[in-house]
Amino acid sequence: MTLSDRILMGPGPCNPYPEAIAAMSRPMLGHLDPEFIALLDETNERLRAVMRTANPLTFPVSGTGSAGMEAAVVNALEPGDIIVVGVNGVFGGRLCDVADRCGATVIRVDAPWGSPVPAEALLEAHPNPKVIAVVQAETSTGVRTDVADIGANKGEALLLIDCVTSVAGSGVDIDDWGVDIAYSGTQKCLGAPPGLAPLTLSPQAIDQIVARPQSWYLDLNMIAGYVTGARAYHHTAPISMIFSLHAALGAVLEEGLEAAEARHHRCGEMLQAGLEKLGLELFAQEGFRLPQLTSVLVPKNRLPPGMTEADVRSELMRRYGIEVGGGLGEYAGKLWRIGCMGHTARERNVSLVLGAIDELLAS
Repeated sequence: MTLSDRILMGPGPCNPYPEAIAAMSRPMLGHLDPEFIALLDETNERLRAVMRTANPLTFPVSGTGSAGMEAAVVNALEPGDIIVVGVNGVFGGRLCDVADRCGATVIRVDAPWGSPVPAEALLEAHPNPKVIAVVQAETSTGVRTDVADIGANKGEALLLIDCVTSVAGSGVDIDDWGVDIAYSGTQKCLGAPPGLAPLTLSPQAIDQIVARPQSWYLDLNMIAGYVTGARAYHHTAPISMIFSLHAALGAVLEEGLEAAEARHHRCGEMLQAGLEKLGLELFAQEGFRLPQLTSVLVPKNRLPPGMTEADVRSELMRRYGIEVGGGLGEYAGKLWRIGCMGHTARERNVSLVLGAIDELLAS
């Protein structure tokens, strides 16, 4: 089994689009080379298309999805600001942690893991928060929280969403939903390697950027001008990663954004129906399950003798080259998280993983 034979169906990096891998071998350019600047501008335009936004400040942060989270939060909050955060998994909890480190007053709205965060609970948590934040696609549980009602009724608050696992997969509409700040990651449905975090801010959010955020590297006051046309040196951009993202976005848009999202839905529905036919129990609440990330309860009564759930996942990798993820937090050892994202979201891959799980559990 070679590395190139592996099928990455975990919650982390997916198999990137071939175009994204090939683009990383392009000859290097300087980060202020006019050719690179033009490519970065086109990358930003493509990001606007897949995030469905006209926001001028839309660009890839140099760092993974967690860097996008931190960039979003530190530029929106300073000591004394109030943020309401929906928490129904690991990444909602992480949002609380980052906001707390900014000195903000954090009001948690908890929902059971595997369930969405109710819009009314977020809207009623405080009469006048600066920010309302929620994970639109919770990677730790595979559950979707609808945000359109939050955006329509948020008043003067800024709506901040984590859409790391949903952009180009299950549909994100930043402008139509009334979202002010959103961040994503390249390694999920966008089909590029990990290393960049697409970020977008509405004009209302830009007007409220903190004057001196608690991060020099992620200070949008310093890099926003570079992104929107007033070029100035801030940091050396990860050139090859930008090449890769540009190519991956091109692959998505060439297929058609709606077609790519429909492919993710078909594969997710096929996977979830197949798992249930195998007698396995899906974890996320019905009606709110992400098609691109399926959480399933570990069938402990069907594990092969002497094997733990981690052993089964290791055997999937060793025997079939299939990577699936385990649970996080209180669900460590209790959940399997199966990704079906980007180039990985193919019916042949779904058939393979279903057959491999069936064979292992029957052994």
